[in-house]
Amino acid sequence: MAVNSFRPQKYEDFEIIDDNQKVVGHIRVKPSGVLWAPSNAKEWHGVSLDDFAVYMMKNGKRQKK
Repeated sequence: MAVNSFRPQKYEDFEIIDDNQKVVGHIRVKPSGVLWAPSNAKEWHGVSLDDFAVYMMKNGKRQKK
């Protein structure tokens, strides 16, 4: 008998909105990297997870969980 399982999503999308609830961009998180696109753009800009981690260690502020 076959065992059923859940298929994990390939990515998660998030909208970035301003104070007036207007969409100003999109973030897509994938297992291989992070992508960003401005509102109404047809192209995404991305970095690998390794590059993202290096950038965040250099430029990110320390946060509590």
